[in-house]
Amino acid sequence: MRLFVLLLVSTFLAVPPSPAATPPPAPVAPRFGGPLSRLKDLVSIEGVRDNQLIGYGLVVGLAGTGDRRQTLFSAQSLTNLLERMGLIVSPTAIQVTNTAAVLVTADLPPFAQPGIHIDATAAAVGDARSLQGGILVLTSLRGGDSQVYAVAQGPVVTGGFSSGRGGASQSVNHPTGGAIVERVAPSVTPHGTVRLQLLRSDFTTATRIADAVNQRYPGAARAESAGLVAVKIPPVFSSLATEFVSELENLDVDADRPARVVINERTGTIVLGKDVRVQPVAILHGNLSVEIRTTTEVSQPGPLSSGTTQAVPQTSVSTREEKARSVVLPQGATIEELVRALAAIGSTPRDVIAILQNLRSAGALDAEIEVL
Repeated sequence: MRLFVLLLVSTFLAVPPSPAATPPPAPVAPRFGGPLSRLKDLVSIEGVRDNQLIGYGLVVGLAGTGDRRQTLFSAQSLTNLLERMGLIVSPTAIQVTNTAAVLVTADLPPFAQPGIHIDATAAAVGDARSLQGGILVLTSLRGGDSQVYAVAQGPVVTGGFSSGRGGASQSVNHPTGGAIVERVAPSVTPHGTVRLQLLRSDFTTATRIADAVNQRYPGAARAESAGLVAVKIPPVFSSLATEFVSELENLDVDADRPARVVINERTGTIVLGKDVRVQPVAILHGNLSVEIRTTTEVSQPGPLSSGTTQAVPQTSVSTREEKARSVVLPQGATIEELVRALAAIGSTPRDVIAILQNLRSAGALDAEIEVL
């Protein structure tokens, strides 16, 4: 598909304002020919990250699908819970099948404040068959520093489906629930220097990010590596770090994207980058079809003879070779022109995959081929 872009330019006459009222032109990031991306879509701020939480708890209220006698720690956990409520019961004296021991996990987002709700996932650690219909008892969720950052309690929501009959069953579900944040997330607020971590490390993109920032704040940015750009907070923003990061995130950057061809041979899908270049090359492509057909004929013996009826296979072989079709690409041809030329001569997606792989082997395709 070819996309045509129509630019409409309107010209009008107006009285120019006085020089004192004319604002200075805003700096524009240099263009390198590609589409611009927001800086926040290319980087993350060092120290602003999720934190993983984990906790151990009990799910009660199951319809006989909980842990069985083989799982000892669920009964011990239940007796410990009852003991804190003033009821002393021996773990060996109870057999409860509506209780299951679970591990609860959650991701604590950056700058999460106490009182907000986050998603949590519960997974059985014993031999419980299902957590459907259960209720998670108050569970503390701890971070890597062993501090409690959230607590989870409430009904276990089981998505998906579960079906079975006659001894066969199928279950596809994801037990989830919710947690409440109790402690401020350990996030780092930038002070002095903002360190930008590239989501995809690339030397060219890192340099262009530094150039775009320096166009707006001269001398503030420096690309330290392919995955890190350090930006000094200007003195005017010394007490406004949040506003400065917001302005950084909305800068436009011409990110460099590697030339790549992604091929899925199972489905015959090809995803091509528009900037992929093909060296001058001539392609000859033809089809050779070999058809082997087997038919069975019945041989009947003559009347009053002692012979028997026999099935006699008859095999025929036919070949058909089409003329080779040629494609000649000039210097600087794009992958889009190659695909359009191959489609014009009737090539199938399988043919295109084979031709692209051969071009890569011949050194005529300046791109990385990724086969899924």
